[in-house]
Amino acid sequence: MQQMREPSASESYFWPSVWAIFLHVLVFGMLFVSFAFTPELPPAKPIVQATLYQLKSKSQATTQTNQKIAGEAKKSAARQTEVEQMEQKKIEQEAIKAAEQKKEYAAQKAEESKKADETKKAEEAKKADEAKKADEAKKTAEAKKVEEKQLADIAKKKSEEEAKKAAEEEAKKAAAEEAKKKIVEDAKKKAAEDAKKKSDAEEAKKKVAEDAKKKAAADAAKKKSQEAARKSAEEKKAQALADLLSDTPQRQQALADEQGDEVAGSFDDLIRARAAEGWARPPSARKGMTVVLQIGMLPDGTVTSVSVAKSSGDGPFDASAVAAVKNIGRLTEMQGMKPSDFAPYRSFKMTFTPEDLAL
Repeated sequence: MQQMREPSASESYFWPSVWAIFLHVLVFGMLFVSFAFTPELPPAKPIVQATLYQLKSKSQATTQTNQKIAGEAKKSAARQTEVEQMEQKKIEQEAIKAAEQKKEYAAQKAEESKKADETKKAEEAKKADEAKKADEAKKTAEAKKVEEKQLADIAKKKSEEEAKKAAEEEAKKAAAEEAKKKIVEDAKKKAAEDAKKKSDAEEAKKKVAEDAKKKAAADAAKKKSQEAARKSAEEKKAQALADLLSDTPQRQQALADEQGDEVAGSFDDLIRARAAEGWARPPSARKGMTVVLQIGMLPDGTVTSVSVAKSSGDGPFDASAVAAVKNIGRLTEMQGMKPSDFAPYRSFKMTFTPEDLAL
């Protein structure tokens, strides 16, 4: 029966060594993938893999030698395994340390990122605050400009108002001076006018007195003339009557006709003369005015009616002429006139002018 060969020490530790190497490779791969950004780890010590081959020896000495070698190899493999276990433990500790370092690094990175975020936020807040302050400063500057502009406008308006007020005061002062000068000038002018009026009044008074004297003299002369005319007319009438009584009938008729015409003309003059005696000249009477009056009389010479047949255009003058004729009352000189001579005077028209009435 063939004796089975015991596996050598190298063969006994082959697969564990392979699995250990695979485990190391896997760990390093995971560490490489997972901790790409972790701090660099110290290089791993190389693992010495040895494979022992046992040669068959037919001698007992060789067998013993081989056994001794195998024992040494086993001891060496045991030591190697222990070293490997220590290395594995060390690797695991380093992996744990690397993980902790990675965690710390990640925490540090997170803290740094947090600090960076906080710094960024602080900077952004600072920038926002600065922007806000700048905006507020800008708004304050704009508000200040607006306020300064408003103050400038108020000052300008106040200056304009003061200038306007000063101009108005100056204008009022000038107007007061002008008014004062005008009052003085008006007073002087009024004094001169009053003096002139006084002088004119005195002159008018003198003229009125002279006119009154002249009128009185004229009236006296007029009255005297009228009286002389009346006496002359009476004398002529008496002479005519005497001539009629003393002459032949033919002569008497001729003389009567001739004397009738003369008496008619003298009666017209007599009516105007008597009307002039009682005429009150109105202020509006002027030369060139003409009024025609319709006069009614009785055979005894009494004036019965007076009316305006044609106006002069001036009412006061017309009324004064009507009143003057009415004031005659009765002409005694017309008594004894023949009916044929008196017929034209029963109702007749006479023309009067201021010149006629002022005789």
